[in-house]
This record gives sequence, structure tokens and C-alpha cells, in this order.
Amino acid sequence: MLKKLFRFLLPFLIIFVFVALAGILLSTKQEPEKKQETTVLPVVEVISVEPQTVSLNLPSYGVVQPKHKTQLVTEVQGRILEIAPAFVAGGIVKKGQKLALLEPSDYQADLMQAQAGLAQAKAILDEEIARGEVAKIEFKDFDGGVAPELGLRIPQLKKEQANVKSAQAALSRAQRNLDRTVIRAPFDGIIKARSVDLGQYITVGTKLGELYDIGIAEVRLPLPNKDLAYLESIEKPETTVTLTASLAGKQVSWLGKIVRNENVVDEQNRMVYLVAEVNDPYMQQESDIRKLPLKYGSFVNAVIKGRSVDGIVKLPRYVVRDDSVTIIKDDNTVELRDVNIVRTDVDNVYIKGSLKVGERVSVSSNNSLQNGQQVKVLGEEGPEELIEQVAEDDAAITQSDTKEEQGND
Repeated sequence: MLKKLFRFLLPFLIIFVFVALAGILLSTKQEPEKKQETTVLPVVEVISVEPQTVSLNLPSYGVVQPKHKTQLVTEVQGRILEIAPAFVAGGIVKKGQKLALLEPSDYQADLMQAQAGLAQAKAILDEEIARGEVAKIEFKDFDGGVAPELGLRIPQLKKEQANVKSAQAALSRAQRNLDRTVIRAPFDGIIKARSVDLGQYITVGTKLGELYDIGIAEVRLPLPNKDLAYLESIEKPETTVTLTASLAGKQVSWLGKIVRNENVVDEQNRMVYLVAEVNDPYMQQESDIRKLPLKYGSFVNAVIKGRSVDGIVKLPRYVVRDDSVTIIKDDNTVELRDVNIVRTDVDNVYIKGSLKVGERVSVSSNNSLQNGQQVKVLGEEGPEELIEQVAEDDAAITQSDTKEEQGND
């Protein structure tokens, strides 16, 4: 009987125990920690404005070319008997150096013939002078007054004098033609190309090759017309220019000088060209193992030295958007300010008269900032940290009060 009663009451007893335990748990639970809602502020990085004196250098580019180049052509004809070892593409030659020799025998014969003709003309002239002296004696006692010129052989004398001059000219021409059988370099240069070979018969005007002067190199540098205002002088822009190129796996620089302005706006690209010169590009006069020659045909980047301007603020180019920058005020609010851009280059923007010393400019790429918006400056304790600190203090006070209540219970 008792067992049946126990089996009947057991489920109710279990339910009562669980209800009692649940009531104990509910009476002892702690309230959840209350945190104050925090405001998430945009984080920006800033730099301080520092005006400085800046040389507004002008970037450009160009291809290195010789100042002088010429086509080597023949002034006489004949067969090529000799070619100098230096008369090859890339060969360096000096002014007056022998490059090739043409067959000279015909011109030597012409020279001998001209020499003989001159000697003969001089002999005839001497004979005519003697005849004139005899004629003067014969007409000394002429009763008819002044002796006639023909009788004194004056016209004959003038004729023979002219013949001598003609023979002298023929001799000079024969000598020049003989000299021209030796092809010589007109200036110090580098052989660009050679068009003939040994044994070849050439006529007058045949192209032998092309020679580039190695004394001075030129580079045409394009610039926008408005950038000429940054040069020290527009009409006579004599200023330095630094040329750089990648040679032998390293960056090499050469120093040159702007010598002239072409003063014409190119119809294709609307650019004005300045011409820079570099002396001794192949380093024939001054050798330096630490430098490399500036070879013709090289593509070079150029930096032209411009005017120095005071009060310039230089900022990274990506900081300026639509001619304005983001200023962070002392209270960490945003001001979008239009600025006066003097010029820009590949990396930087140069601003004048728009920013004060010590002002903070945002360099973070955040396009959603608006005037008056509150921000947090990277590296500084801002409102967000203060809010979090207040929340932590409130949570600590709440937890302390709960423990005291439990202790009293």
C-alpha cells in the first residue's frame, strides 16, 4: 500500500523539487551588465602644415640626339682601296682622321698635268715679257707720238698672265681632287652607319656613311605652355636640368643646361619644347669610371630647375580632391577647404596662401567626411575613448552594488 502511494506521489515530488530549485536560481540571478551605447567616429590620420621655400622643378622627358650629324659623301669617284678599322658602326673617330682611301692614280696624273701646264704658261709669260721689253726699245724713237699698245705687246702680255692664272686654278683643282681621295672625319664623332665596302667603285655624291658629333648632345624636352611661368627666364631659360636613365641595371644621372626655347606650340600635343645640351656625352675629354656615357637614342627623364617660391605647402597628390583638402580643427571637427594650387607633379601638389602654419590636414582616404563632422585623430584620445571609459566606470559601480545586495541577503 505504501509502495503504491509512493509511486503515485513521486512525480509530484520531483516536480516540486525542480520548481523549488528554479525559484532559488531565479532569486539569486544577477542582472545583466548595462553598457551605455557608444558612438563610432571615423578615424583619420593628419599631418601638420609647414610652409617652406620650394624650387618648383619641372618634370619632362626626351630622346638624346647629337647636336650635329652629317652624311659622309664623296666629291670624287674611284675604287675604294682602304677602309680604316674605326670606320664601322659605333666607331669613335677624331677630326681629320682617315676613314677611307680611293684609287688616287688618275688624280695624281691630273695633278702632274696641271703642274706641267702651269710651268708652260709661266714660260710663255716670261717670253712675252721679254718681247715687250724689246718692243719698248724699238718704239723708243717713234716719231708718231705715243707707241701703240699692240706694238708694245701689252694685250699679248695680259693674255699670257691670264693663262698663268688659269693654269694655277687647274693645279689647285687637281690638288684638291687628289686630297679628296682620302676620306676624313669632319669632326670628332661616332660612326652611326657605313654604306660602302672595300673594293667598291663609287661615283661623285655616293653616300659612304653617317657621322654623329660627340662633342654636344641635345634633348628636346616638352612642357605645357603654362609651365614656362615657373622658369627663371622665359625668353632665355638658361637653367640646369638633370637627366636620368636606366643603364646597365642602375639609374644614371647627367647634368645639362637649357640653351633655348623653340617658341612654337606643337600642333599635335600643344606642348612647347625646350632644348637641353650636355657637353661631352661620350666622356672623351673627361673619363670617370663612376659614370657611364650618355648614348644617343637613349630615352631619359628630365627634371628642369624652376623658380624658388616662398610659403609653399607640399602635400601628397592623393590628399587633394576637387581642389580642396580636409582640415581637422582643434575640436576634431571637419572643414572642407578650397585651396590655391600653384602646380602639381606626379607625386605632390604645391599649395600657396590657403593653409596656415600648424593646421592639420587629413591624409586618410575617407571621401564620406562632411563639414562639421566629428572625427577621431589617429594617435590621440578622442570622445570615443571617453565614452568607453564612462561605460566601464558605470559597469564597475553596478557590479559593486550587486555584490553588496547579495551580502546583505
